[in-house]
Amino acid sequence: MDQSLESLTVTPRFKKWIIAQPDMEIVQRLQSELNIHPTLCRLLAIRGINDFESAKLFFRPSLEHLHDPFLMKDMDKAVERILQAVQHHEKIMIYGDYDVDGTTSVALMYTFLRQITPQLIMYVPDRYKEGYGISQLGIEHAANEGCSLIIALDCGIKAHDKVQFAKEKGIDFIICDHHLPDQTLPVAIAVLDPKRPDCLYPFKELSGCGIGFKVAQAIASKSGMDMQQVYDLLDFVVVSTAADIVPITGENRVLAYFGLEKVNKNPRPGLKALMVSAGVKDDKVLDITDLVFTVGPRINAAGRIKHGLHAVELLIETDIEAAHVKAGGVSDSNVTRQNLDKDITEEALEMIRSNEALHGRRTTVLFQPHWHKGVIGIVASRLIEHFHRPTIILTASNGMAVGSGRSVPGFDLHDAIHACSHLLEQFGGHKYAAGLSMKIENIAAFTEAFEAIVDSRIEEEMLQPFIDVDDVIELSDINEKFYNIVEQMGPFGPGNMRPVFVTRNVSDGGYTRLVGNDHLKLHVAKPGQGSRSGIGFGMWDYIPYIRSKQTFDICYQMYINEWNGNKNVEIRLKDLK
Repeated sequence: MDQSLESLTVTPRFKKWIIAQPDMEIVQRLQSELNIHPTLCRLLAIRGINDFESAKLFFRPSLEHLHDPFLMKDMDKAVERILQAVQHHEKIMIYGDYDVDGTTSVALMYTFLRQITPQLIMYVPDRYKEGYGISQLGIEHAANEGCSLIIALDCGIKAHDKVQFAKEKGIDFIICDHHLPDQTLPVAIAVLDPKRPDCLYPFKELSGCGIGFKVAQAIASKSGMDMQQVYDLLDFVVVSTAADIVPITGENRVLAYFGLEKVNKNPRPGLKALMVSAGVKDDKVLDITDLVFTVGPRINAAGRIKHGLHAVELLIETDIEAAHVKAGGVSDSNVTRQNLDKDITEEALEMIRSNEALHGRRTTVLFQPHWHKGVIGIVASRLIEHFHRPTIILTASNGMAVGSGRSVPGFDLHDAIHACSHLLEQFGGHKYAAGLSMKIENIAAFTEAFEAIVDSRIEEEMLQPFIDVDDVIELSDINEKFYNIVEQMGPFGPGNMRPVFVTRNVSDGGYTRLVGNDHLKLHVAKPGQGSRSGIGFGMWDYIPYIRSKQTFDICYQMYINEWNGNKNVEIRLKDLK
């Protein structure tokens, strides 16, 4: 296969590189105060660090930096009602969504509250029978079990009628959500959501599980519990924070930092078993990316293929042998999910390629009644990788068309869907991800309405794939000391991405080759700068350009490669020009 690479005609997948332009006055100030490499000062300035004190807080996260949970609107009411239920031995239902954020939220709240009351039941709705959010079936189950309080996590902010239905059955509601609310809120005992307009909580981007953590923090503070009992829950929080793609900034960065510390030093049995089943080595230090791509999909697969409660039961398991058995079941669901994902993505791509009318559109809306509801959101993300435009994938469920949408950077998908709400039965979500349902006969009208709305609102540059670049550096700048300081800027994730660098005018070092099925083993050199090795995953089709004897620019991130006890800083290619 390698011989044929020389004559390949490749369609370039080159992206636009947007090189950051920090305030140079701040960069120079940081350089004089910190006395570190100018590029490192640029990286800090790009991340909003402008002096020694803010740099100190950034490099040394502390649990003392967490905000007072009682700053959140209705937190006092929530704590009072929960402690009243504990004192009077009321039965409490902990209700959460079936995705990673929802299941970790239920696991966190159950693990915390069972330290002070045995009167608990857990509930996760069936993705296919009940759908997203608070269900009538769940409330009826709470009533049958004698519950007088439901704590809803990662859902409920729009459940006006369901909260009223529960009230009629003598059940109080506490809502802990992080989704955008309507103009009016459900009439619950407490509605905890930093995004409600009248909430003055300083940080608005907590995950649903993060809000559950703040409730636990408030209860522990009010009742005099050891706060370490709350901090021990941070592994749940970091998994949700990573998987729900919330910004790793502000309070989330503190939660993620200490959550990763627990995951790596003392993971609970359920997470440990999940890592073993995923083939993660004992000495592997997990980061946010590992949680996003290794842990998150396996937890999600339970709700996508079977039932989200399987994930919760794994996460709260305290016996390691039992955890291994449960992790095996969850991992089996993930294999099924991967196969469905691959098959549906290929079918969707073929639908677009074979229909010229879809080629020039600003949106992708596809419907097939046989597609598996549990993976359509993943498929939407896959299609954006190919076509880079707002995408909605629909399937049939209970006589309706139900779908998941994903957006491109900068474009508010939720607002666009809201503009088409007259054609929908239900919708909700975030700026970049949303769920919706409609009558099947409305699909054609919705497709055209959505295209028109997006076409009128989207800016041309949003439709072009791009890479944010932190700085242009030389190969000689790449060394272990530089790498180690960059690593201290983690945890990396949205809002604090792993730094991306560009090096210009490099050439093939002579050892570039194909590895595996489609990966590029890279070796580049530059006169007077030495050489560097690296990898480009799925980028084998760039080999002819590299071997063309011309110089080229590379866009990449830095990683440590360990082999036979030796550590080398290598590059992970993102693009090439």
